[in-house]
Amino acid sequence: MSKLRSSAAEALAGVLEDGMTIAVGGFGLCGNPNDLIEVVRDSGVTGLTVVSNNMGVDGKGLGLLLENQQVTKVIASYVGENKLFAEQYLDGTLTVEFAPQGTLSERMRAGGAGIAAFYTRAGVGTPVAEGKPLAEFDGKTYVQERAIVADVALVHAHTADPAGNLVYRSSARNFNPVVATCGKVTVVEVEHLSEEYLDPEHVVTPGIYVDRLVQARPRVKDIEKRTVRPRG
Repeated sequence: MSKLRSSAAEALAGVLEDGMTIAVGGFGLCGNPNDLIEVVRDSGVTGLTVVSNNMGVDGKGLGLLLENQQVTKVIASYVGENKLFAEQYLDGTLTVEFAPQGTLSERMRAGGAGIAAFYTRAGVGTPVAEGKPLAEFDGKTYVQERAIVADVALVHAHTADPAGNLVYRSSARNFNPVVATCGKVTVVEVEHLSEEYLDPEHVVTPGIYVDRLVQARPRVKDIEKRTVRPRG
């Protein structure tokens, strides 16, 4: 496995620098590349723009980078579960660019596909569309959204094979596949390394998108909100 590195720190060696844009997979605390996030924190890089659905919760996931004051801008679709995120946004120390969730996903997918921009109905007539080009198609107004290409993409996957092909587990799939495509350098932490090549019919992210791999450290997976119901 030429893409395999011995640690998360080695996987990000020579990649991180101040002022860069980092796209990060995950949804809440599900599917977060936690080992890689911790390396970014420990590196001390600052002035980061982070592209992610949200910023984790206080003290966990991407919340670690907020606590360390390493982030100056976030492109996201949701703020709610991270108190520090909301505080920094409201007091003006953090710039937040909101994007509807589907639009955010498509902006990253477009970046990986070489599509510079696209038009969508989502956000028309709201502050999301302010300052953006509008166009009419079939009698309806659409807003132009630009693709996102990140300097580095951080991804969490369930299984990888020797070529770097990836599969994800259940809802941890969330934003990780589109994040994997939009990075100039894509670094993946993976729970299981397969010695055999994955069945092509099961591959979600082709290995051509993956530059570096590292096996994730075993850890307890945090649950953001535990919801249960009485057994019938």
